[in-house]
Amino acid sequence: MTTIQMIEAAATRIGNRALRTPLLSSPFLDEIAGRRVFVKPECLQRTGSFKFRGAWSAISALEPEVRKRGVIAFSSGNHAQGVALAARLHGIAAVIVMPADAPRLKIDNTRAYGAEVVLYDREREDRDALGAALAEQRGLTLIKPFDEPQVIAGQGTVGLEIAGQAREEGIEQADVLVCCGGGGLTAGIALALEARAPGLRARPVEPQGFDDTARSLKSGQIERNVRLGGSICDAIITPEPGRLTFPITSRLCGPGLAVSDEEALRAVALAFSRLKIVLEPGGAVALAAALFRPDEIKGDAVIAVGSGGNVDPDIFSGALSRYGA
Repeated sequence: MTTIQMIEAAATRIGNRALRTPLLSSPFLDEIAGRRVFVKPECLQRTGSFKFRGAWSAISALEPEVRKRGVIAFSSGNHAQGVALAARLHGIAAVIVMPADAPRLKIDNTRAYGAEVVLYDREREDRDALGAALAEQRGLTLIKPFDEPQVIAGQGTVGLEIAGQAREEGIEQADVLVCCGGGGLTAGIALALEARAPGLRARPVEPQGFDDTARSLKSGQIERNVRLGGSICDAIITPEPGRLTFPITSRLCGPGLAVSDEEALRAVALAFSRLKIVLEPGGAVALAAALFRPDEIKGDAVIAVGSGGNVDPDIFSGALSRYGA
């Protein structure tokens, strides 16, 4: 199980290879939310999302003899790109299993980072089984997107930064809203905050209709989504919470939140017009909750993690056109 010591060790191994992203704010967003809103823009991270942190953490933690044989990962795009770049920087091979309906930008970017891409049908094929089979056939180490202790530790470095930045802003108590798929980022941040900023509480945010983590937190057991596709927030759609992440989130996180696709698109437009950053819909759901779910958040400040910015150009331009940005 991931610990604060593992997160701190991951931060040491990552060093300056990952960017220390800032906390951004805008009085216009504060007015909409009715409280101070701070955004942690991991869309500015290498490969355009927080996933590079977990990928580097996991690959750098492998024994040298194991690492040199190469790695494999399965992802709708952001984990794929993070693993592809981390593998290239380590000088090893990477095979990435991606859904065929992933945004073309993410598929192309993953290949551009030097990885071999294997496409699959997410409605009819089991990516976990496919990835495990390829790993065994080729002698590759599987780097899971969230249910891996060293990946969770790498994502937890976001929480270490938030803890320090919140102190600099004088924030002692606040909800930290986290875009949530399988829960690796949410769990890592929650662990870091528990140790370094106990007045801050992580809360997962998901698309409506795909709120498996929120429902699981409420029921106390892992709940599965009925559908595995159908939202523009593709980056954070997973069948169910992770077996390693859920015990952490159930112990440390506040209630989950869910937002509509339209609210996520509006948040994309507002992030661009007010903060000058580019978020993908799945990476904007935390900001959407901060802005459009004020009655479900307590306190005079809220921190939202903008988890990724690898947005399809047509979706991005459509969001700007529709919401006047």
